[in-house]
Amino acid sequence: MDAAALRRICLGFPGAFEDYPFGPDTAVFKVRAAVPGGARHEAKMFALSALDPDDLVVSLKCEPALAEQLRAAHPEISGAWHLNKRHWNGVRLDGSLPDSMVRDMVEDSYDLVVAGLSRRQQEQLGWARLAQGEGQP
Repeated sequence: MDAAALRRICLGFPGAFEDYPFGPDTAVFKVRAAVPGGARHEAKMFALSALDPDDLVVSLKCEPALAEQLRAAHPEISGAWHLNKRHWNGVRLDGSLPDSMVRDMVEDSYDLVVAGLSRRQQEQLGWARLAQGEGQP
C-alpha cells in the first residue's frame, strides 16, 4: 500500500477529513460530527501518518486485546509512537501486510472512534454499524 492509497481509504469514510495540527509533515485523519444543540463540530482522530513514501507508517486505534494479538503475530505492527500504546498501533506499510488487512485495520480504527460519539452524531454520519444494531444503546 502506498501513501495515496492510504489517504484514499482514510478519506473514504463519512465525515472524514485530513488535518495538519502537528505541522506540514504529519497528516491526521479525523472524523467530524456536529455537536448536538450547536453549530460547533467535534473532530476525533482515527489515523495519523507522515505519508512518507520511503518509510510509510500509520498509527491506528485498536481494541487493546486485539492490538496485543496483532503485535505478536506481525513484526510490522508495534505500539504507536507518541500515542497510548494500549489503544494505538503503529503499522509499517512496507508491503508485508496485505492491503485488505490494512483496510480492515483503518476501518476498525474509524469504527472505534465513531462508536464513542453520541448516537445522534453516529446517525448524522450514517454509520454502517449503527444500521446493523452495533452502535451505542
